[in-house]
Amino acid sequence: MTTRTESPARPLALITGVGRTVGIGAGLALQLASSGWDIAFTYWNPYDARMTWGAEPGATAKIEGLLTERGAATAAIEADLAEPDTPARVFDEVERRLGPVTALVLSHCESVDSGLFDTTVESFDRHFAVNTRATWLLIREFGRRFTAPPGTGRIISLTSDHTVGNLPYGASKGAMDRITLAAAHELAHLGVTANAVNPGPVDTGWMSEEDRAHCLAATPLGRLGTPRDTAHLVDFLCSPEGQWVNGQLLNSNGGFA
Repeated sequence: MTTRTESPARPLALITGVGRTVGIGAGLALQLASSGWDIAFTYWNPYDARMTWGAEPGATAKIEGLLTERGAATAAIEADLAEPDTPARVFDEVERRLGPVTALVLSHCESVDSGLFDTTVESFDRHFAVNTRATWLLIREFGRRFTAPPGTGRIISLTSDHTVGNLPYGASKGAMDRITLAAAHELAHLGVTANAVNPGPVDTGWMSEEDRAHCLAATPLGRLGTPRDTAHLVDFLCSPEGQWVNGQLLNSNGGFA
């Protein structure tokens, strides 16, 4: 479904990993839509379906509706980012339906807990295919197709430093950081900035009571992070005022240690 509104031209953000209304991706999409962006987003329900929280029926349509209420043209694209041809297909579809992308926000992930001894080769490879390879291919497509005025382009990836007991996720996110930060230099001729944001622990349905208590105790501000907290920083980075922040790995986690 694509929804267009009659309004002055708005820049277009492509946000990956917008599968559930309570997720960080949805929070990013709603904030950017409120700030004047059109929004294309990807989702992959089979990932949520195999996780403990499960898929959220009707989430895509509800998110589209909320974006439309904020004046955004929207396009939702189902995308298995483990497949190497998916990033180019996503950009083809986004451009066909909404036009060229000005901001690329990478909030998709594969995250299945396992450590040094119980991680399977299959799981390791899938984490790197989704979190690392897809990030590289999406950034490469963005750079190849970027046509917006110099100084307006943005790349933002969401990262994590969690590795103990979550080895393939943390390792693949660390590799993703390096790709993102490389883009700040390799796409400089386009006037594109690239930053990685570590939001710390945000409870979007994955935390146990033990996890929640640990995170609360380790956060000086005494509360858990929310998708809105992450969205405020991403919104700033995508704004004209955020242009001078470039090539950084930023922690936005309430002081979580």
